[in-house]
Amino acid sequence: MPSVLPLGDPAPSDGLLPAQAADGAAGRAFGLYVHIPFCAVRCGYCDFNTYTATELGGGASQDAYAQTAVSEVALAANVLAGSGLPERKLSTVFFGGGTPTLLPADDLALILRAAIDHWGIEDGAEVTTEANPDSVTPESLAVLKEAGFTRVSFGMQSAVPHVLKVLDRTHTPSRVPHVVQWAREAGLAVSLDLIYGTPGETLADWRHSLETALSYQPDHISAYALIVEEGTKLAAQMRRGEVPGIDDDDHADKYELADQLITEAGLGWYEVSNWARTPDQACRHNLAYWRGDDWWGIGPGAHSHVGGVRWWNVKHPSAYANRLSQGLSPAAGRETLDAETRNLEKVMLEARLQSGLEVSTLSAAGRHEVAGLIAGGLVEPAAAFRGRLVLTLKGRLLADAVVRRILPD
Repeated sequence: MPSVLPLGDPAPSDGLLPAQAADGAAGRAFGLYVHIPFCAVRCGYCDFNTYTATELGGGASQDAYAQTAVSEVALAANVLAGSGLPERKLSTVFFGGGTPTLLPADDLALILRAAIDHWGIEDGAEVTTEANPDSVTPESLAVLKEAGFTRVSFGMQSAVPHVLKVLDRTHTPSRVPHVVQWAREAGLAVSLDLIYGTPGETLADWRHSLETALSYQPDHISAYALIVEEGTKLAAQMRRGEVPGIDDDDHADKYELADQLITEAGLGWYEVSNWARTPDQACRHNLAYWRGDDWWGIGPGAHSHVGGVRWWNVKHPSAYANRLSQGLSPAAGRETLDAETRNLEKVMLEARLQSGLEVSTLSAAGRHEVAGLIAGGLVEPAAAFRGRLVLTLKGRLLADAVVRRILPD
């Protein structure tokens, strides 16, 4: 969750949603995001709403957090029912952070059980937790599997020690194959998250990280370009000239190499930065975000979206816990998206998917741009002939520019 909350309208203290949130809800998937805001150390590039133990005050202890999150689960169930939403089972659950696995596995299981008790869960539902390689054991992974988790996403980031050092990652590369093996022995699917473009990372370093990750035969890989946000340690280091800045050409070279090697290893892209071994192993929770389904975000700073209503919780764990202890919604603000904004977001997000975007979604001006995008090698001609806009490899490299061309001014 980003560390800066957006502006918006005040959220009601009871959390109840406007009537429009229920429109068409029966046809939308419903998922749960659980934000665990704790980290052992703050990574130099991280702009998420996370805290180390030394940054937290009273009322925000890790020991008490699971019960606090369970309180929001109960509130969420009451709000949805009281707002006229139909009963829907959970289709996906995603624990993110922070480092969710800094909490005991039993605590994560407690939160998941509470959610299932309130909503139920679909057969074959996807339940994921993020994890750092140094925050799990064979025993903790077995507890998660027993509780109903189905996959784990490890923050590998790199296989090169000097790159991990710049990123302030605490694990060693040699730890990763062990945790992958433990997860598989527990019966969990495995995703590996990688970052490219770290200052000082060469193309050879990146190739080594990719080849190493692929040698573990993960079910899923995410590869994201490093974005340096203002206010982070790494941004300050760049301003002082202690590390080199970001190079867009370097990012492009590394993305092309990632796509080549990951594809050759048998995984296919389904979103610009994500590849899965089979379509069933794509991250369904993230697909729900990109397709505009409904989800409730549990935790400080967590964002939610139901039927075009979007809201976000207060940032600090202490404020979050205090509001819930008073029986109040922890929401800090919210906005109701109009039809134009929802369509704009649909274009921005679905254009990044391998399944593509319906060309009919676009305005007349946007549809007029498609022929030029095909001529420029940015959009697949065969898909466009079928009425869908699907990016080529070149188009994925320039995805933001493609979206700007097909959206109205």
